[in-house]
This record gives sequence, C-alpha cells and structure tokens, in this order.
Amino acid sequence: MRRLLLSPTSQLLLSLLTASIAVATVAPLTMAAADWKVPRTPWGEPDLQGTWSTAGELSVPFERQATYGDRQFLTDEEFEQRLKQADRTFAGQGTDPPSHWIERSVASRRTSFVIDPPNGRLPAMTAEGKQRLANTPRPFRDGPFNGPEEMSLWERCITRGGMPGEIFPTVYNATTRIVQGPGYVAFTYEMIHDTRVIPTDGRPRLGGGVRQYFGDSRGRWEGDTLVVEVTNFGSKAPYRGSSEGLRLVERFSRLEGNVVRYRVTVDDPRTWERQWTAELDMRAQQTDLFEYACHEGNHAMFNMLTISRAADQK
Repeated sequence: MRRLLLSPTSQLLLSLLTASIAVATVAPLTMAAADWKVPRTPWGEPDLQGTWSTAGELSVPFERQATYGDRQFLTDEEFEQRLKQADRTFAGQGTDPPSHWIERSVASRRTSFVIDPPNGRLPAMTAEGKQRLANTPRPFRDGPFNGPEEMSLWERCITRGGMPGEIFPTVYNATTRIVQGPGYVAFTYEMIHDTRVIPTDGRPRLGGGVRQYFGDSRGRWEGDTLVVEVTNFGSKAPYRGSSEGLRLVERFSRLEGNVVRYRVTVDDPRTWERQWTAELDMRAQQTDLFEYACHEGNHAMFNMLTISRAADQK
C-alpha cells in the first residue's frame, strides 16, 4: 500500500483541521455493556490493533497535586475548570509552546498518571538515583552545548526519553500504532518513530550482557490483557534517572468505547525507595501516523552547536 507523503506544512494544516474534536466527559471507570466482548484476531488473541492517541491525557499532571489527596478523578466542578483551561489554551492565551502545536481530544478526569502510591506522588528517590538524574542531559535547555553528547537523546533524534516515557503524552505526536501477528505485538510511537517488537511466544529472555535502550520485552496474555515484562535496560536512556536494574510490568487492556487502558508498574530499588504504578487511556483514531522525519532533517542540533561556537568566539 502506498502512503501519501505530505510536507511539514501540509501535515500541520491537516492536524489543525482534525484537532477540533469535541471535548467530552470521561467516566472514571469504563463500564462494559453486557453484550460487549473484546474483539479478537483471526488466530484468537485479543485484538489491540489500530492507532491510539493519548492526546486527551495532555491536561493530566504526572504527579497529583496535594489538594486532591488520594482521589484519582476530578469532581464535576473540577472537571469543568479543566475544560475551561483547555479552551483558554486552544485560544492561544499565553501558551508556550503555541496552541497550534497542541493536540486536542476527549478530555480526561484523572488527577494524575501516578495511581500508586495512593497519593499520586512518586516515591522518594535514592541518592544514587538523584545523582544519575542530575547527570542526564535535559531536553531543550539553554546549554552550554560543547558537542552532541551534551544534548538530550530527544534533541539528537535517538529516542524521546526511555521506557516507559515513550507512551506518556507530551504536547503533540501523542499517537501509538499497534500491530499484531501470531507470536508478536509491535508498538510504534509517533514521537521519534520508535518501534518495539514484543515476542509473545514464550521464548527465553536475552542474556544479561545484552542491554538496549528500550530493554528486553517479553509478553504474555493473561485473559484479555497483554502483560509485558521489560528488563535488560542500558545506561544511555535512563527514565527519570532509572538504573540498568529497572524492571517494568506493563498491562494493555482493550475496553469498550474504543479504548486501550495502559498500566505500568515501575520497580527500580536503586532509583526509588519503592515501586510505583501509573495509568492512562489511549483512544482509537481514524487516521494513521505521519512520518516523523527527525534525524534526517535535524537542523536544530547543527544550529544550536553553531550558535554555541559563535558565542564562544564572542
């Protein structure tokens, strides 16, 4: 099948035309109708395939504000305030980045992505984790830029920020494409266009000497839920200061209403004092992914390094 390739300007115009999806209330829990069943692939597994967007979760903070206590969802009044803030954002009132960069979708009632600990706050970091986080180049900082290695992996178009950060939304390009085949599930993330191919056929894990940006993923089906355990992370793409000992347990569940619910439990005793869990919903999209040609046209890195050298000479 041939894809229609659009210029960046055309892609932006198309995204603007499709971005005005009506904002609606999301119930805290998705209740399935009595006759609804999880769709299945021709070989009998739950069907997660499609393009799914987390744009509706853009207004959700990663950690919960203390005023909400242990509540995972907004009240009607609080949700109304969130909708008004979203309207102000899309009206371009003091937004940075500009409002036309931001995707819009069905708004979420979540008070935070973190759901465990119950207060929605990340556990305390260890001293080792704090040091590792401090030594990780932050994206879009002001410099100094003495070479590419001092810039973040995102700016270098290598990866956005390690797992599980790829799936959490950030401004735009909040879409994930899922493709399945017997024994495999593949995830392509629109931002940077990273792809994970996850075996589900019971094969053994990679040896401990093999380390990868996204770790080594092995999936299995527990009822209608895809459970993915991820180990064997390397040191070059730490997530929030994580170590090579990071272990993830991800769960993907297809819900009624064209929703895939994602839940991840993060376990890394070298970085956090206890494990923690985050959750979000991905909603079905009618369009496919656009090309994210980052590295091929990465003029920003060249320009920033050039400006830094000019500043040095000055």
